[in-house]
Amino acid sequence: MLAAAMSIDRLAAMEIFVRVVDAGSFSAAATQLGVGQPAVSKTVAQLEERLGVRLLVRSTRSLSLTDAGRNFYENAKGAIDGVNHAEQVARGAGGLSGTLRVSASLCFSRIHVMPRLPEFLAQHPGMDINIIVSDRYVNLAEEGVDLALRTGTLTDTSLNVRKIAQVPIRVMATSAYWKAHGKPKTPNDLVAHECVILDREGKLFDEWLFRKGALECTMKTRGRLTVSAAEGLREAVLSGLGIVVVSEWLFSPELGSGAVESALDDWILPMHDLWGVFPIGGLASAKAREFVAFAERCMAAPYAPSLVRGSAR
Repeated sequence: MLAAAMSIDRLAAMEIFVRVVDAGSFSAAATQLGVGQPAVSKTVAQLEERLGVRLLVRSTRSLSLTDAGRNFYENAKGAIDGVNHAEQVARGAGGLSGTLRVSASLCFSRIHVMPRLPEFLAQHPGMDINIIVSDRYVNLAEEGVDLALRTGTLTDTSLNVRKIAQVPIRVMATSAYWKAHGKPKTPNDLVAHECVILDREGKLFDEWLFRKGALECTMKTRGRLTVSAAEGLREAVLSGLGIVVVSEWLFSPELGSGAVESALDDWILPMHDLWGVFPIGGLASAKAREFVAFAERCMAAPYAPSLVRGSAR
């Protein structure tokens, strides 16, 4: 009985640790779990003490994983998925059934969701999937959505989330454009190029921090064309209208074929995240957890080789 209790406590501690990493802070994880922040902090501290290693580096503004923490995070997520799967099988849920409602943006759905659905549906013949394809912010609880796939930075710390994957942001254009105009050698060279800029609800994504070793360079891109959605960025760049600074996910097929190429690859830009977002105030359904686990496996080895599975930064 004691061993069983200890196993349950260990699994609970792993789940709390994974939630802290995915949420990005102790307070956000506590909000999602519906418990006090001291309880979450104490659980992680006890976990580190039991393992005898530091898992997280804490600062006043952020958390980051140590090497040991990153390894433990990946293995803990795998262990949790294994337990969830075992429970599903024991309950007869090895054949999941019913309808799963998933929200995802237009561009991400077209490039990364729809091409992979045949495999998921083949694995779960008893399931139906309803994909809500929209770039708007979907209220999961109000609209009866089981799962949202969202990219970028999540500002709402109360969300029940799980980080699925992340990729670098790159400077990209068609190979024909680079051949005609030449690739920039430094971030300062970007002023000589027309940049297609995302304007999302009045917020311009036109300023970027480049890093190389100890060097930092903040560049404000310029361009005559702004668009309000990722699909517009794709079409503009593929039409030869200029360069773009976006995540690799937006041009995964073209990067694979060579139709689009990146530049300034010796400089580091921020990472871009993919999140699974579940309804607040309840447990994620078995169907939603299975779809997120499937998405993690798919995004670990898609078109571009530089994809990194979800980890804290």
